[in-house]
Amino acid sequence: MTIALRDITKVYQMGDTTVHALAGVTFDVAAGEFTAIMGPSGSGKSTLMNILGCLDRPTSGSYALDGEEVATLGDDALAIIRNRKIGFVFQSFNLLPRMSALQNVALPMVYAGVDLKTRTERAARALALVGLENRQHHRPNELSGGQRQRVAIARSLVNDPAIIMADEPTGNLDTKSGDEIMDIFRDLNSQGRTVVLITHEPDIAACAKRVVHVRDGQIIRDERTS
Repeated sequence: MTIALRDITKVYQMGDTTVHALAGVTFDVAAGEFTAIMGPSGSGKSTLMNILGCLDRPTSGSYALDGEEVATLGDDALAIIRNRKIGFVFQSFNLLPRMSALQNVALPMVYAGVDLKTRTERAARALALVGLENRQHHRPNELSGGQRQRVAIARSLVNDPAIIMADEPTGNLDTKSGDEIMDIFRDLNSQGRTVVLITHEPDIAACAKRVVHVRDGQIIRDERTS
């Protein structure tokens, strides 16, 4: 298994109120799977994504990523894992407005210590993979929403991660652009990458091969799609 969660809990203290965002989540994601995690607002799906992506640690439980226990690792160790193993795509794109598409895509490689020539070549290849080879020098405000999300996907690929995690990647897009983005995720999965996608939209979840339904911090249903 690429991902193995066992009895994961996440508790937040908000003033006098204790919030149990996750309450004993256990499931696996095998290498090469395309899994959607679906649930309404407040269900715990975003908290689960943060833990899966090593952006946060659980309050209790075990999280093994490629056989390595990561639930108790420190911030620096988690940052290294994120940079090497996981590519992220977010609803709001998270692109730096003063940088070109090429520079935005190359940014993760700066943190990985890759030299400028290699960064530029790899970023250009990643943009070509998502059909933006002619938009390398455009800034985000010169691109459509769908194109900006393509840049974000290209950025998630430059360090060649085995896992792509996407949090509501079509949430800010029209239907046509959203369908095009989902086609890219299907292609990436067909190439052998593990894809984990967070959504509250049934038609987007249906693009995955497996849908894990979350409510009140627990998995209530886990099903394969046709």
